Amino acid sequence: MKPPHGNRPSGSGRPPSDRGPYQGPGGSPQRPQGPAGSGPRRDNGPRADAPRGQAPRPAGGQPYQPRPNQAQPQRHGAPRPQHHEAPRGTPDAPKGTVWLYGHHAIAAALANRSRRLRRLLLTEEAEATLTQHFAQPWPLSAERVDRARLDHLLGRDIVHQGAALLADPLAPPSLQSVLERPGTIVVLDQVTDPRNVGAILRAAAAFGAAAVITQDRNAPEETGGLAKAASGALETMPLLRAVNIARTLIALKAANVWCVGLDAAGPPLSGPALGDRRVALVLGAEGEGLRRLTRETCDEIAGLTIKGAVESLNVASAAAVALYELTRRS
Repeated sequence: MKPPHGNRPSGSGRPPSDRGPYQGPGGSPQRPQGPAGSGPRRDNGPRADAPRGQAPRPAGGQPYQPRPNQAQPQRHGAPRPQHHEAPRGTPDAPKGTVWLYGHHAIAAALANRSRRLRRLLLTEEAEATLTQHFAQPWPLSAERVDRARLDHLLGRDIVHQGAALLADPLAPPSLQSVLERPGTIVVLDQVTDPRNVGAILRAAAAFGAAAVITQDRNAPEETGGLAKAASGALETMPLLRAVNIARTLIALKAANVWCVGLDAAGPPLSGPALGDRRVALVLGAEGEGLRRLTRETCDEIAGLTIKGAVESLNVASAAAVALYELTRRS
């Protein structure tokens, strides 16, 4: 979100659904041409009537030189060469599934009856720790592996804690089901960092929020990193994806929800001042803040009072502070 300090111009007011695709510079490349008047040159390969024992010659008359072996492009699903490994921000998973990792995220997923589970890979130490979080029997049997296997599967930079769970993504809830739940509704306007979204899910669960709403296109997909940052809250906090944030705010307002945009330009947020109103807390992306149309659609704009040497908070920390303030209503 926009740090709650200072005034900055807001982003574009047009919703993402109204924006056209990115148009890159430059036109279409020109095909290489042969000699003037001859048109595009084609290489038909060696002549079939070349004398035996002599290198075949192409039509141009130059000695034929066989082309050096060139690396062929990797086909989908082919293993990568061992001497080169591309950077991996997320582990590879079969289409339509996701690898979850970390003790809290996996324990919460095992306890979630709405989650379809496929494979559970655990080290001996992780199995003992996971049993303390969620007692056996589990919905599926665990496969015993070593840490090297998980490092290879998920990536060496992934802090998996010796546990990995292959599962289907959760089905998103409807807006009507969100409105039926009590508590504050958190709306994220183009917050793209999965760790921030996961931390906001965790804060929303801690302070009794009803749900978190993100944008469908400019928001992270459900990943293991997001689930680990949520520390189990992904399984209990509904995460709804909206095509258009401004229209979603209008729908919330029609359901008597008071939309409060968090921005330093507004007066300090006060939970008691909101009385018995049901609130939707709207937060913008880091640096950019709320977009113009989102800001204009909110019922009011409020900020956080920050004292000391720190000038601002990141969007996840600001969400936690604001959610706590909203719990102070009588």
